[in-house]
Amino acid sequence: MHSIGELARASGLTVSALRFYDSANVLEPALVDPVTGYRWYTDEQIAPARLVAGLRRVGMPVPEIAAAVRAEPAEVHRLLDAHLRRLADGLADARREIDRLRALVDPAPASTTTLLLSPTELAAALDAVRFAVGADPELPVLCGVLLDVEPDAVRLVATDRHRMALARAGATVDGPPTRVLLPVDLVDRLRPLLGSADTDPVRLTVAGTDLRIAVAGRTLTGTALPYDFPDYRRLLREAVGEHRATYRVPVDVAALRAALTAPAAPTVAREYAGRPLAVTVLGLDDRGGLRVLDPTDEPDPAGTDQAGGLRIGVNGDYLLDALAAAGGPQLVLELDGPIAPLAVRRPGDADTFSVLMPIRL
Repeated sequence: MHSIGELARASGLTVSALRFYDSANVLEPALVDPVTGYRWYTDEQIAPARLVAGLRRVGMPVPEIAAAVRAEPAEVHRLLDAHLRRLADGLADARREIDRLRALVDPAPASTTTLLLSPTELAAALDAVRFAVGADPELPVLCGVLLDVEPDAVRLVATDRHRMALARAGATVDGPPTRVLLPVDLVDRLRPLLGSADTDPVRLTVAGTDLRIAVAGRTLTGTALPYDFPDYRRLLREAVGEHRATYRVPVDVAALRAALTAPAAPTVAREYAGRPLAVTVLGLDDRGGLRVLDPTDEPDPAGTDQAGGLRIGVNGDYLLDALAAAGGPQLVLELDGPIAPLAVRRPGDADTFSVLMPIRL
């Protein structure tokens, strides 16, 4: 048996860290003396302690360290790969933020980026995100659609804090990648022009905050909103994570819309910002299909359905908006639990989807 000090020296962990990981149920001693309270460890615990030390050094979260200590090698490799992706994403986020700070300290001359976009693709992308644009005058940064220009496409993002929608349209890009926040009034002036019979590409020119859009024989001008849009990549990782959703439920849109809009559609009353809010409760049936639950029914912990009584509260109107924006007769809902965001996706389309925040029941 090894004392806590001996294990500390053998593993590279401090004595205080070993005490912490004991209290967190990550690495418990093999024996605790009932009289003195001294912790004792076996030879077999040296390797797990060294693993904990290494995972701690690379910043892995404690719950994942606990899982790794108890997992088979293949699962440990999966956890390491997922953490490495998080680190890479975090580094990319930090680089973007540093670039933004450098630009604040020493502004560069405004560059010009020109995009040529299919009017059909751009219309579909705007339709997929417009419903999620914020309308709170106290949060003007959310009152627009972000265009995040990539080398061969543009990603469109909108959020009002309660929901977020993303879409992507292919583009021919001339100039450096850029991010520009389109005011919602410009979006609403542009969208009707995309439905004309004109098949010529839409020409969008971004010069600093100046916007110029040539479409269907007309030219629209505007000024980008002067705000830093939230880091949607980080928000998306926090909302839906990197793992595959626990439940991926095919949804017949017409049937779900009928269930949500029926005169006697069951809801539960809640309050938000001092106003009443009717909350729709979703669950799964015994075949794994989506159903709208009667909130007065008691949960079924024994699990006569495939989710063991899963109940998720959502704003029914927001869900209807997401269904309409996604389009198509069949969609997929990704569910993880009663307090986890749910995603509404088009089958086979990884770039266009929306995320709705749940409402605690």
